[in-house]
Amino acid sequence: MQSKTFTSGRFRRADYDETTQQLDLHRDDKTVLAYKQVPLEVFRRLCSAPNPTTYWEDRIAEEYPKGVAMGKSDGKGGSGEESEAAQKLRGLFGE
Repeated sequence: MQSKTFTSGRFRRADYDETTQQLDLHRDDKTVLAYKQVPLEVFRRLCSAPNPTTYWEDRIAEEYPKGVAMGKSDGKGGSGEESEAAQKLRGLFGE
């Protein structure tokens, strides 16, 4: 997996899995946008773009299917922390 950290704009980090061609964009508000079937070249161009947010808006947001962020299929974030809302739902359904 490849990662790129950004210091300005809405995105803090981009993770790219070459095997699955999945791109995860970690926003400054702690949300993650996931896209499937993204070619490696698109990830490389995002990483080298002068403004990654603009590149995302122009070349990724509407072009690729949305997916589930890597590490989120178990209902937990990549750090293993569960959101307060998810905890409440689990409590309601006894999970």
